[in-house]
Amino acid sequence: MRVGLISWAYPPEKSGLSRAAQEIAQALAEAGHDVRVVTMDRRDRSMDGAVEVIGAQGDGWLARLRRWPGIGHACGPAMIARTVRRLHAERPFDVVEATNWYAPGLWVALTGPVPLVTRNSTPVATSAAKPRTLRDRIDRWAAVALEALSARQSAGLISNTEAHGTKVAALYGTVPPGPGHAVIGLSLPPAIVAAGQAAPYPPGNAALRLLFVGRNEPRKGTDALIGALPALAAEADAGTLPDFRLTMIGLHRHELDRLPQAALRRIDVHHRVEDDALHAALAAADIVVAPSRYESFGLVYQEAMTFGRPIAACGEDPSARLFVGGSGAGLLAQDCTAIALGAVLRRMLCDDALRLALSAAARVAAGRFTRAGLAAETAAAYVVAANGRSRAASSLGRPAPVDMAS
Repeated sequence: MRVGLISWAYPPEKSGLSRAAQEIAQALAEAGHDVRVVTMDRRDRSMDGAVEVIGAQGDGWLARLRRWPGIGHACGPAMIARTVRRLHAERPFDVVEATNWYAPGLWVALTGPVPLVTRNSTPVATSAAKPRTLRDRIDRWAAVALEALSARQSAGLISNTEAHGTKVAALYGTVPPGPGHAVIGLSLPPAIVAAGQAAPYPPGNAALRLLFVGRNEPRKGTDALIGALPALAAEADAGTLPDFRLTMIGLHRHELDRLPQAALRRIDVHHRVEDDALHAALAAADIVVAPSRYESFGLVYQEAMTFGRPIAACGEDPSARLFVGGSGAGLLAQDCTAIALGAVLRRMLCDDALRLALSAAARVAAGRFTRAGLAAETAAAYVVAANGRSRAASSLGRPAPVDMAS
């Protein structure tokens, strides 16, 4: 199949969305599909292994309008659609996939030239900061509305878990998981899988090492972790809790300024690290703290499980209930609060046998998602979506596309 993949960014830009886009693209390419990625974080064309990466970034009136509230959210997708049409003329696509986040595939869904499949990550309605001004409210309303429109006009949908798919279907007014809405988990890159399999547990730290990876935002539960730290630090200082240190990746040091010095002394902060450093941090961790209120792809859980690291997560997140609770790879706080998360961390810090049992369960569960499975299930979802669009086109008297399953 000739596949187009739309993403706002692609590695080396570091974000969950860019990493997911690369993993999907590489999995499909390894399965023999012709994959081109269209991304808004560059202007040039380059190769990432067998995957061609094409930048849609440009100048002109659309680029200038992107800065406007509301209407600006339709301009980036228009630039992307312009690039998709140009590439389709060079070598026709069979299908195009896009993330749902801020609807980069909006105009492809509405105008073609081929069926669009939307893979759901976190909707903007659950991730964007609370609007404080009229401009912000207009901007947020437009983003939410365009996401829903793009999803409803897509030929097919993909979600990471059934609970995630149910949630976004209700939000967007689309079909729930089932025909036309596939449930497909992501895989992890071979490099991180190899590093995880080679990392022993426990890592042998003099002081137990906690690891948090994520931005300082409510969705990631950073507030619950920061709120739990003063009491945990005080108990460790008093000797009623084992000695520990916390590595936080994704924050700036000044974001922790309100913490007491007793807690700050136990924290190492890194705003951004390269993959090798992230792998080293995972290998050095005794516990991965991931108290997200909502994760779409759940990559942080999968990475921790690949390294066999026990996970402290939050039961508010459906992905945590599936990946962490369902596998036994960690413990779930009842809610994403400092008190509930602190209670889970105390239990994990104090019980060596518990951590070893959780690590063993994480190792067992880590092999569930492979690139081969991701590619096969994604290609099958593409065929269902394209065939469904073909039948719809035929019923309106339009010529139907070629059946890709033949």
